[in-house]
Amino acid sequence: MRSVVFAIGQVVSLLFFSVIGLFLWPFSHKVRYQFMHLWARFIVVWVRWTCGVSYKVYGAENIDKTQAGLVLARHESAWETFATQVIFPRQAFVLKKELLKIPFFGWGMSMMYPIAIDRNAGRQAMKQVLSEGQARLAEGIWVVIFPEGTRMPAGELGKINAGGAMLALKAQAPVYLVAHNAGECWPKNSFIKKPGVVEVFISPAIDVTNLTLAQLNQLTEDWFKQHLSAGSAASEEKEVPTNP
Repeated sequence: MRSVVFAIGQVVSLLFFSVIGLFLWPFSHKVRYQFMHLWARFIVVWVRWTCGVSYKVYGAENIDKTQAGLVLARHESAWETFATQVIFPRQAFVLKKELLKIPFFGWGMSMMYPIAIDRNAGRQAMKQVLSEGQARLAEGIWVVIFPEGTRMPAGELGKINAGGAMLALKAQAPVYLVAHNAGECWPKNSFIKKPGVVEVFISPAIDVTNLTLAQLNQLTEDWFKQHLSAGSAASEEKEVPTNP
């Protein structure tokens, strides 16, 4: 019943934000983002109220909000796509362009100035990520990439793709690695949401100046591996609760 109530609120709120958001098309990307990201904030609160899914952030003090950075985040759930908008400043997601064709949801995503790529385009898609990613960072917009490419089951690490590291090195932007265990509460392709605490671990900003592509990818893999079992690692990090 909790999951049913959550789903109803999710759909109704999506309809509200996506329809109202259509009237904001004449305005700037910034204005559209400021409105649409309120839906993400609502969902993070709503899933806590209805399903008991709360969260804690370890390492929030590492975020330097004065300089746009690149977030390389673990992908286990839909939860982190909402939560990163709460934790980090204004951002653009790298996502597959097919998502923008989904009625209502796609309308809302397109208003948030994403980097929408064709995954089958190969080298052309990579060029798009590099060019548009650098442009977003230059505008002061953070970029969020899920280097595993697809949602992975909790506790299972996917292959770390090179796109995020390539953008970081090309733009010389600070990198933040984000691991979490959201898949334990909001599993991939599961209607049922399980009560619990999502633990989010944010690395110190990584200066990529003297790093190679392989080294940055290895740092990313190591950070994800270290926090695959988030609960056991919590005692080793400084706790910074950030429930809205």
